[in-house]
Amino acid sequence: MAVVKSNLLKQLADSYPNFLRRDLSKLFDIILNEMENTLKRSERVELRDIFTLETRVQKARISRNPKTSEKIETPEKKVIHFKMSKKWFKKLNNNA
Repeated sequence: MAVVKSNLLKQLADSYPNFLRRDLSKLFDIILNEMENTLKRSERVELRDIFTLETRVQKARISRNPKTSEKIETPEKKVIHFKMSKKWFKKLNNNA
């Protein structure tokens, strides 16, 4: 099952009926934008007991096209590294 923003907002609205849906949506957008800006600055995003996100630099390299075996120069780029917390990992694997 995919995680969809509208489903998350619906669950939040059901869990917290005192908040308006548009306020929850605005809050959600602020959180996502802050996470995005933090990753753009190459800083670490950590949600305690949930997960951490950090950017890592993937060095420039010469890769190969598997169809034609042609060598292609791949430039340096940033990638996002996701690490799940131990607590979530145990719940996911029913070791809780």
